[in-house]
Amino acid sequence: MMESIWAKQLLGLGEDKQRGELGDSIFGVYMRFALAIVPHPVFVVSLILPFFWKRCRVCTQEPKSSVLITTYSKKLQYVITYKMALLTCVSLLVLYCILGIWSPLYWWLRARPKDFGAEGEYVFQAMAWAIISAYAYYSLLKESKEKFPLLLRMWWILLLILYAFFLFLNIHEMKEQNHITLSIVVEILALFLSAFLGYASFCGRTGESFLTQSIEEPLLNDVSEISENLKPKVTPYATASFLSRMSFSWMKPLLDVGHKKPLDIDDVPQVVDVHKADHVYRKFRNQLDAKGSGSSIAKILFLIVLKDVLFTGLLILIRSCSSYIGPYFIDNFVQCLAKKEQFASEGIILAFVFLLAKLVGSLSERHLTFTTVHICICVKAALTAALYKKGLMLSNQARQKHTSGEIINYMSVDAQRIEELSWYVHDIWAVPLQILLAMVILYQTLGLASLAGVAATVLVMMANSPLVKMQEKYNEKIMEEKDKRMKATSETLRNMRILKLQAWESRFLLKLETLRREECGWLKKYFYALSVTTFIFWGAPTFVSVVSFGSCIILGVPLTTGRILSALATFKILQEPINSLPDFISVIAQSKVSLDRIADFLNQEELQQDAVEKVSKDSTDYAIEIQEGVFSWDPAAPTPTIRGLDVHIRKGIRVAVCGTVGSGKSSFLSCMLGEISKMSGVVKISGTKAYVSQSPWIPSGKIRDNVLFGKEWDKTRYESVLQACAFKKDLELFPYGDQTEIGERGINLSGGQKQRIQIARALYQDADIYLFDDSFSAVDAHTGTHIFQECLLGILGSKTVVYVTHQVEFLFAADLILVMRDGEITQTGKYEDILQSNTHFEELVGAHKKALKSIDDMENSEILSSQVLFEGSSTDKKTSVKDVNHEKLQKAQKVHEEIESQNQRENEKDKEDRSSQLVQEEEREKGRVSMWVYWSYISAAYKGALIPIILLAHTVFELLQIGSNYWIAWATPLTEDQRPPVTKSFLILVYITLALCSSLCILARTILLCLTGFESAKQLFSKMHSCIFRAPTSFFDATPTGRILNRASNDQSQVDQVIPFQLGSVAFTFIEILGIIAVMSQVAWQVFIMFIPVLAICIWYQQYYIVTSRELSRLIGVCKAPIIQHFAESISGAATIRSFDQETPFMNRNLHLIDGSSKPRFHKNGALQWLCFRLDLLSNLIVVFTMVLLLCLPESVINPSIAGLAITYGLTLNLAQALLIRYLCNLENNMISVERIVQYLRIPSEPPLIIDNCRPNSCWPSRGTIDITNLQVRYGPHLPLVLKGISCTFPGGKNVGIVGRTGCGKSTLIKSLFRIVDPVGGRIVIDGIDILTIGLHDLRSTLSIIPQDPTMFDGTTRNNLDPLGDYSDDQIQKALEKCQLGEIVRSKEKLDSLVTENGENWSMGQRQLVCLGRVLLKQSRVLVLDEATASVDTATDGLIQQTIRNQFTDCTVITIAHRIPSVCNSDLVLVLSDGNIIEYDSPTKLLENKSSSFAKLVSEYTVRSINVDGK
Repeated sequence: MMESIWAKQLLGLGEDKQRGELGDSIFGVYMRFALAIVPHPVFVVSLILPFFWKRCRVCTQEPKSSVLITTYSKKLQYVITYKMALLTCVSLLVLYCILGIWSPLYWWLRARPKDFGAEGEYVFQAMAWAIISAYAYYSLLKESKEKFPLLLRMWWILLLILYAFFLFLNIHEMKEQNHITLSIVVEILALFLSAFLGYASFCGRTGESFLTQSIEEPLLNDVSEISENLKPKVTPYATASFLSRMSFSWMKPLLDVGHKKPLDIDDVPQVVDVHKADHVYRKFRNQLDAKGSGSSIAKILFLIVLKDVLFTGLLILIRSCSSYIGPYFIDNFVQCLAKKEQFASEGIILAFVFLLAKLVGSLSERHLTFTTVHICICVKAALTAALYKKGLMLSNQARQKHTSGEIINYMSVDAQRIEELSWYVHDIWAVPLQILLAMVILYQTLGLASLAGVAATVLVMMANSPLVKMQEKYNEKIMEEKDKRMKATSETLRNMRILKLQAWESRFLLKLETLRREECGWLKKYFYALSVTTFIFWGAPTFVSVVSFGSCIILGVPLTTGRILSALATFKILQEPINSLPDFISVIAQSKVSLDRIADFLNQEELQQDAVEKVSKDSTDYAIEIQEGVFSWDPAAPTPTIRGLDVHIRKGIRVAVCGTVGSGKSSFLSCMLGEISKMSGVVKISGTKAYVSQSPWIPSGKIRDNVLFGKEWDKTRYESVLQACAFKKDLELFPYGDQTEIGERGINLSGGQKQRIQIARALYQDADIYLFDDSFSAVDAHTGTHIFQECLLGILGSKTVVYVTHQVEFLFAADLILVMRDGEITQTGKYEDILQSNTHFEELVGAHKKALKSIDDMENSEILSSQVLFEGSSTDKKTSVKDVNHEKLQKAQKVHEEIESQNQRENEKDKEDRSSQLVQEEEREKGRVSMWVYWSYISAAYKGALIPIILLAHTVFELLQIGSNYWIAWATPLTEDQRPPVTKSFLILVYITLALCSSLCILARTILLCLTGFESAKQLFSKMHSCIFRAPTSFFDATPTGRILNRASNDQSQVDQVIPFQLGSVAFTFIEILGIIAVMSQVAWQVFIMFIPVLAICIWYQQYYIVTSRELSRLIGVCKAPIIQHFAESISGAATIRSFDQETPFMNRNLHLIDGSSKPRFHKNGALQWLCFRLDLLSNLIVVFTMVLLLCLPESVINPSIAGLAITYGLTLNLAQALLIRYLCNLENNMISVERIVQYLRIPSEPPLIIDNCRPNSCWPSRGTIDITNLQVRYGPHLPLVLKGISCTFPGGKNVGIVGRTGCGKSTLIKSLFRIVDPVGGRIVIDGIDILTIGLHDLRSTLSIIPQDPTMFDGTTRNNLDPLGDYSDDQIQKALEKCQLGEIVRSKEKLDSLVTENGENWSMGQRQLVCLGRVLLKQSRVLVLDEATASVDTATDGLIQQTIRNQFTDCTVITIAHRIPSVCNSDLVLVLSDGNIIEYDSPTKLLENKSSSFAKLVSEYTVRSINVDGK
């Protein structure tokens, strides 16, 4: 009987048994040889010849241009046809390459003679498949074919038939030989793969379509149009097939885009509808309404993601069961290695059972992770939306309890921690299940001794209770301190300009560092507790194994290698649930604290929904009715804020509200808006309303969007509104007109511009009722008159208007005047009627007349006297205007025309052509996270000195672990009848010693890691905040606060508690993999034949994936800031939003931003699972290859015990390798938080605060003389000069007034004086010292300023007046008396009375008086007043001016004011225009020249009352 060695190898891979009847025939052998080899070279030649023939013909034809068009709606066809066909070809190529390498290696290991027939078959098939793969790839991408070539399709069908035939032969052989051969497995795999090719041949089409046009045709336009139409709007996951979802192939298009270029947010598709914030929030809201406001937030969140939670529970069950397949059968596999099989081919079958279990486990793990991130996204979206909605509806009392910084913390930190609970929600039953399965396997393996292992496990888990309490306590304290820090940070950033002007930034930085130290104190305790927890639980598996094996020795249970390895494999898998307990405890503790905090916030009191009753417009003649109204900002206060309110305002009339500072004018408007708590009474509003607040609220965005405020754009109405608000000329100054981006809080607008945008916003709404809260104080006299005429008397002539004002000249245009004092309306009526009553109103008017009289005396001209203006006997407004001297009206008109002409000339000169907006998109790095970022983090703690010690500790731990397992595997017999090499007592003694040493290494490693992470976080925080506080004000102008808060909150939290452990996980897992490879290669070095190419493929996959994942992570960080910024802006402007009934549009905007943040996160998760799924497959291939290799090696080559140990380690290789790649990717993604912090370490800094060798004397400045010489200032290197070489001197001890139109350079001059911006030429000298030669602190601390926007901080009255704590209570009290606040403070619990965030429990005028009190305490030689009295009434203004003249007699006072009387009392007046000085002299001399600019301004102010009614 003739027999071929090749036939043996092909059919049985070296089996020594004789073949059956087929092997008896020479014809049968050679027939099979011919069928296996001959068709391949024939097919290769048939492919190559037509290919070259086509190449020759192409050279003579006109070239065509082809563009691949991918149709997203046919995902299934993509995967099943071209892509799967190509993948199958490559898979068969790899299969036959491996067999080609394996065949000679096998015969070499068996010391058998080779048969080149078999090797030739593998070589021919590998070559053929290589050419087929290349041809299939080329046929689509290069030749743009829509169908597979006919020859290729015929060949695939032929191969399917051949592989089926060969499998039939092998099955026939198996029945005769009664055992499974490896050739059957190979044929089954080849047949399975070729089945896909058969399907592709049957379909014919590749699934791709092409556009082919002549290169001369306008192809690009057509393609771009088609591409735009085919661009996906929703993630491909929504339409992906089952197979695509299972393998995450739907991520491939986005990965391809990310591999070609850095991803932008527009490249990332939207999430599916069920994951959108709107859908999730509606479910949350419905559940909350159904369960009641006091129900558990955790329960509601659980219900809205119930389906996903149940699905993940099923996946955990499958994963847990599949993970224990290996430990259960490892004993059987060891016996196979010892050639003690229970039946033929048992080892091969076990290998593929292991493979199947690993594949099922991998799939369940991947989809478990993917779905869990879905749950996290939904939970985060629901909580963020709920917090935002609640923030818009908070009552005043609740708002004072929760500052904006705290609310932002709820959103950025607490919501993040609650979503992390999704990863552990099943641990409450999954961990016991895994432990139960482990105990079952241990009982089967070790018998009664396993009960000791159960007891040890229970003992470890009982330690949970004190650990949970400890973690919960520490996390609660950390969050409390973080809230305080974020609250202070938010407030500090919001007022950074004031801090720099007052030289307070160092003290406020010290305050933040003090709060951080308190936070770090609890953080350190948390780290130490975590170190102990980690030590306990990392040592738990070793502890359980020692107890179990020790019990076996005591109870006499025989220990064999198989049992030991089964137990070790079980303990290794058991290590995951037990080791996850510290994280579970930590997350439970953190989540409980965060859930309680958010629940408390969501249960806070909201605004009274019934405070204002809306009445239909047809049912009443009154627009506003208030009956017996009593209102209070604090319902618990003994005295209501507003009381005895009975007001009936008819439709279409103008109502003016006046009174002194703190009389309740703004609170009166709040009664109509429903913003203040209604104690009793009825408020009825008929019609829509619009509100203009006293403190302008301008959300970031384009100017046009601010004006439209959700309304459709109507060009005619839009233009008329801008004209009425005198804003069209301002638009010409902006680089992009009304498309110019406004910075946060309108930072790039003047106070007047912000107020006019507010007014334009209100006018454009076309409401029925308009409420103006002192809207004209921030604009100059001319602009105020224009707005009053065109808006209140023009566009709103037929509307109901209620306006609060301190300017008496606007009162007589009202149909009804309400005079308020101490929260009550003391007088009502028309102007003339109230004036004659000789009451409090006369004091206000008298102060105004006195101011005008001072101008009259100074001007000594024929300007209309105040008696004519205010004491006419006629009761008709129109008649009194007609009686005015016609000549004076003509003069006033002439003044207006000249000023308009001058404004136009200045506007044309000031118009800039800037190339970019002020606020740019947030900067993000491109490409790989720089090694400098890693080094910055590592070296921040002790210059990285502890890192080598940490790595050494874990390396020793891993060596001890391997050593202990190696020891117990070697020292136990293979079977019960063999004699062990050592005694049982010595065996367990050595094992315990190694276990204890490894546990000590873990303790040392964990403590050092926590110490390093803590110190790095502390250093990075300190450096970042130092750089932020030293940044110039231009940085804060161009950087929204949300971006900085995102780094201070979310990124800092990552650095505090996530990154150190992720960095450790990468290093520790890498060391673990090295240990696994070392153990496996020590047994069978041949594993490297498979491991090296697989590792190369893994690295390629990782590199392909990380470029997309990295950019998605950066986009996640970038997309978080707009949510926080929008949230902070909405909270600060909640009253305006509610007054315009814009809650729904703003809520929709918030939902849109949440979706924008969710989509990169969703696809980042999909990309990660795409990678891990493929790495799992490759890792499983290595394990199976190793198992088959060990089975094929002769007994003399391997030790079955050690080989079993290698397989035990190999079972965890795919998990460790996948974990390493995942940890690497997560680390790089989270290191972006460090990258973002490091970005802020490179912020350009201001000049030094102190220059040691150039410090002025303590008494400087002694006189306050300011010499300005050729001062030139610009705001950027390529921007035009704002101050164009001005020169003047402010004599010491004199009052200097500065006037000029918007954009003339007034504010720039003040900024130059405080060195907010440094000049590019010239200098400023104060008392002989050039201010550029001294430190900023030495300069700013000696100057004083009362800014236009008064600022108060959260705290007490004492802290607000004296933030640095330099003055006694007596000094503070005296200052309060001088600034007219003594009585107010005494009524507010004196100096310890609380001031809420932004001073919201003080009126605007009172806040300005507090700023006056600060400068009275400081008593600087140089005082700057920047619209310091804009928000107070004329009488109070007069008192303030008198106080300043009395208290600062020897000081240089520089005044910028729109109230001309404030400037007219100055010793000198400086008039600026277009950055130049056009006039500088005493007011008297300037007024003598009637053509001077100052004289025109004075004339305009005095005739304002004439023009105010527009007649």
